[in-house]
Amino acid sequence: MNEKSKNRLRRARRTRAKIVRLGVHRLTVYRTAQHTYAQIFTPDGTSVVASASTLSKDFLQPGQHGGNVDAAKRVGAAIAQAAIAKGITSVAFDRAGFIFHGRIKALAESAREAGLQF
Repeated sequence: MNEKSKNRLRRARRTRAKIVRLGVHRLTVYRTAQHTYAQIFTPDGTSVVASASTLSKDFLQPGQHGGNVDAAKRVGAAIAQAAIAKGITSVAFDRAGFIFHGRIKALAESAREAGLQF
């Protein structure tokens, strides 16, 4: 594992430790070059309440790419709708050590616009 990955995981552990102390649902975001993923975990972190990703069926049309800002915005709206359908309106945002910029920021803003509070 290279130094860049180690630093990202260190930042992620620090953030998650603070969120666990808050005792609220956690919206976790992960990104790769090809796709964007979002999951909402229970306050104790043992189970997933809702999830959305660019890998979901019928999410990407042929010729579309899952590793861009537009796809991240759609994932943010989808995860917010899924959370609100389960009765979750407030979460803590876990960016998994990624910088709050680009796709991560687009997903967060899209989820806020769709009604999720964090």
